[in-house]
Amino acid sequence: MENISLAFQLIVAVSVLIVWIFRFDNIVIEFKHYGYSDLLRNFVGASKISTSAFLILGLWYNEITLYASLSMAFFMLCAQLSHIKVKNPFIKFVPSLIFLCMSLFIASHNCGLI
Repeated sequence: MENISLAFQLIVAVSVLIVWIFRFDNIVIEFKHYGYSDLLRNFVGASKISTSAFLILGLWYNEITLYASLSMAFFMLCAQLSHIKVKNPFIKFVPSLIFLCMSLFIASHNCGLI
């Protein structure tokens, strides 16, 4: 389970970094589609990038992993609610749903539940 949790940490962190840094043009379009402000988009982006960095740091400093994974799970839950808000097709829900599950797995493993 330890290796799965560590792999999930890396996958979630790197994936979120790639989306928010290299695919930012898609993020701009999505946030406009949701009706969210540029300020909210920038706040979420900075927060997700920071949380991703904490997930990576958690590979060495385990004590921050629980907080980072729960924070990422919160962002992914918010993404799910945003998809529901605009009635997106299910395929649009899948990435954030997978990352939500992975983040919850990391948190559960980190506090000894699994």
